[in-house]
Amino acid sequence: MELNADFDSRVVVHADRTDWIASPMPGVDRRMLDRIGGEVARATTIVRYAPGSAFSEHTHTGGEEFIVLSGVFQDEHGDFPQGTYVRNPPTSAHTPGSQDGCVIFVKLWQFDKDDRTQFRKDMAQELGGAVDGVASALLHQDAREVVTYHALEPGAVLTKDADGGLELLVLDGDVTEGGDELVANSWLRVPAGGAITATAGSQGAKIWIKTGHLAYAKAPDV
Repeated sequence: MELNADFDSRVVVHADRTDWIASPMPGVDRRMLDRIGGEVARATTIVRYAPGSAFSEHTHTGGEEFIVLSGVFQDEHGDFPQGTYVRNPPTSAHTPGSQDGCVIFVKLWQFDKDDRTQFRKDMAQELGGAVDGVASALLHQDAREVVTYHALEPGAVLTKDADGGLELLVLDGDVTEGGDELVANSWLRVPAGGAITATAGSQGAKIWIKTGHLAYAKAPDV
């Protein structure tokens, strides 16, 4: 399966306007944003766990990173509430689920195969002081990518080059970028060589951004 697999094109998906698609696991549904592959895929997805649902134990051969968008995600390593950013590198394993239900934004098979950096972070606690109405946090950086989180005050403007490509997810509020109004759960991907100028709306905005990684986009090596 290929979905939004042309990484040289700008893509906007308003996830809340798309249908949920059932996964192979009962009670777990998905909204696919981009994908190369079948059930084993380089994929960017919003996943909804119904209360009491879970996946069986599995190893992330290609690595996994996710943000908890609502509710509490759980596995044998603990509880992960809304606003948590997690990186589970290649060779890591867990049994994910949610007692009360949750929604997560998850990316699979997008790690360096030798990456072993594993962590969880409360994104809000990582924020520094605001500069021109924008508070920012560096969540992760390596030779392949930079992952950041930003809280914009109403009307604040965030500019960023898309060196190696850029991906943005609105977590709360809204921003206008390139003529598109992006609201909560809107996802934007900009090809390498581009740039963004995101202006927050009247309620401000919270956004997650990753840059650099599209230079390495490919199907899973399985």
